[in-house]
Amino acid sequence: MTHTVKRTLAMLFVAVFGSALLYNCEPETDSLGEQLFIDGAAEGNVSSYDLIAYNINNNDSIRSDAGRLVNQINTSGISPSYAVLGAFSEGQFGMQKASYLTQLRMSSDNFNFGTTPKVDSVVLVLRPNSVADSVVTRPLKDESILVGTETVPVSTEIKRYPTNYGFKYGKMRLGPGGTHSLLHINVDEITTFLDGNDPAFKRSNVVVSTGAALGSTVFDGTVTSKTITKKSDNSALFTSDAGIRIPLNKDFFQTKLLDKNGKPELQDAANFTRYFKGIKLSVTDTDGYLLQLPTESMEVIMYYTNEKNDNGTITRPQSTFKLLLTGGIGNARIGQYEYNRAGSAWAAASTMINDQTGDAKLYLQGMGGPSIGVKIPDETIATLKALYDKDKAAIMNARIRIFTDASTWSNNYRRTRDNFTILPVIKDATTGLLTSSAFIADLTAGFGMMKSYDLDKNPSYYDFTVTKTVKDIVEGKEANKTLLVNMGQFVPTTSGAAAGYKFTTRAFATERGVFVGTDKTNANRIQLKITYGTKK
Repeated sequence: MTHTVKRTLAMLFVAVFGSALLYNCEPETDSLGEQLFIDGAAEGNVSSYDLIAYNINNNDSIRSDAGRLVNQINTSGISPSYAVLGAFSEGQFGMQKASYLTQLRMSSDNFNFGTTPKVDSVVLVLRPNSVADSVVTRPLKDESILVGTETVPVSTEIKRYPTNYGFKYGKMRLGPGGTHSLLHINVDEITTFLDGNDPAFKRSNVVVSTGAALGSTVFDGTVTSKTITKKSDNSALFTSDAGIRIPLNKDFFQTKLLDKNGKPELQDAANFTRYFKGIKLSVTDTDGYLLQLPTESMEVIMYYTNEKNDNGTITRPQSTFKLLLTGGIGNARIGQYEYNRAGSAWAAASTMINDQTGDAKLYLQGMGGPSIGVKIPDETIATLKALYDKDKAAIMNARIRIFTDASTWSNNYRRTRDNFTILPVIKDATTGLLTSSAFIADLTAGFGMMKSYDLDKNPSYYDFTVTKTVKDIVEGKEANKTLLVNMGQFVPTTSGAAAGYKFTTRAFATERGVFVGTDKTNANRIQLKITYGTKK
């Protein structure tokens, strides 16, 4: 039996590191592990080592311009992205409020709206991700509406869909009978030009001026679709996809657009974005939840009429014109985030950060909130080198294990499932800033980055794979011993591969968590778990 276990461990080592060796085109086994292959015998051991883990204060600021809101990189078309809207307050991190600033583009430049055009109505359409198989259909409503100059009998069908739970974070409906916070959404005109090339308009704490209040609505967590059917022949007079439709001030758009028909302000995108500088989506709430919204489906739809002369008969048929909010056509966009940390646990912890011996509790939050730094102590590296020199040990597996803090972070909020990034970083001796230039070695070698455990329990924990990283440090191939953990994920391309170490979803990651740090009195403190084999 012992011999079988030894051979199994040896085969496991070959399987794990074979891919790394092939990836690096090394013709022979690396020096740290070569003794495991002598006679095919190894014996596995597991040891835990303390780490120095500390909080990093990002001063509630992050790059959140168009390039940072992308959730997938499409090399042959428009890359989809997300905006965050809402507010959420809790005792660990305080209040967080998210607004969205965006330019608009005319769907057709220098468009001719016809003779004496007049706005009938304007709506802003937002289309949150909804649950298509969970629908409530209202009974058909029979009524009559005015179509042109004729009153027409119609039937109206309305369907309601709940927004997808996975795109909301905070106080929201958790099941039948659960409570749901309302979001009071405002739409305002922006009067500051959003210059996407100016660094001042790339960060989440950007300040802009607003002008006219354009519209508002109360969002109850569901989206609505509507179909109006003509009763005489069953033809559809009006259809709308499931979404949030916010009525906007038609007089504003009459003055801003139709009264400028044929004028230079509407001639092209460059003129238009300096004339009509954009809109701001925000909430009046300070507590509720944060909602991720896909931006590519956002649009402003203007319904208008113009005068037409058909052989002496004057009519005013209705038409539609769209203003596009999508970033794929070059609109400047910014996630604007506001925080109030007063009285929160993070406010106190942020004043006592110790990157030399570590912090007892670790705070991690997306959208410009705190990050976590993790250092492997020199004594740990020395111990692992001694194992190699004296006991002919080889590292078979290395993981950083981090537990949620059971005393402060319960299941009141959605647990994060594998929504983290980890990068090797170097601290600049002059500025103190942490910078990275590559993925962690394990990710580059094709190993999985992390796994989560017991997310339905308190505490839950996460394991970050750092096998090759630790091996490289022990062998002297890598001098850097500090890792940076952030909320968010690496942005994939359409092929599924990570686009690059700089591209993450951190700018719109709504999750946060409190974890156990370098606290030697806590059995769940952050640790390096090493499985190593020794020649017997």
